[in-house]
Amino acid sequence: MTAEGHLLFALATAVAAKRYDLTPIISTADWWHLIPACLLTSLLPDIDHPKSLLGQRLRWISLPISRIVGHRGFTHSLIAVLIGVFLLLNKLPTNLFIPSDVIQGMVLGYLSHILADMLTPAGVPLLWPCRWRFRLPILPSSKHPQPERYFCIALLTFTVLTPESLTKQWITVGSQQMNQTWQQWSPLLWRFPR
Repeated sequence: MTAEGHLLFALATAVAAKRYDLTPIISTADWWHLIPACLLTSLLPDIDHPKSLLGQRLRWISLPISRIVGHRGFTHSLIAVLIGVFLLLNKLPTNLFIPSDVIQGMVLGYLSHILADMLTPAGVPLLWPCRWRFRLPILPSSKHPQPERYFCIALLTFTVLTPESLTKQWITVGSQQMNQTWQQWSPLLWRFPR
């Protein structure tokens, strides 16, 4: 996915997270904290790619990371997210105060990048160093940015214009249906040999 796509997707994710009360902190977050924090970290996982927007500007960091883990490796995994959250919460100087809505916005932006890359054919190694790729390829490769742009703009438009009460109803009904499906299918899944 392109940098433009990641920024649009992160913006849509931030709006959706706040409107749908993803966490209590995000639901009461200041828009001026949440949006910039989310956008700030939405390009960070691509630090492992020297030709990315961030990689070109921070080449001295990007090149060694690219040589060690490659593109869409460690930086696109849940381990990277956990390490980032740990560093944000425990290793910042004590005199540096960062509001909790900014921290959650930064995590949300990073996760939005990983989720957006899961929508491409290449997928992401969520369980790195395991090489399994998680993907739901509804977008073509980044060689064709037009469908990606249209998808992200449509997603952003949907999150902004859909009435909040309607979307909360969809989320409630959808989560209940997913729970029922899981309860029906989970006994069957454990029968198959691994």
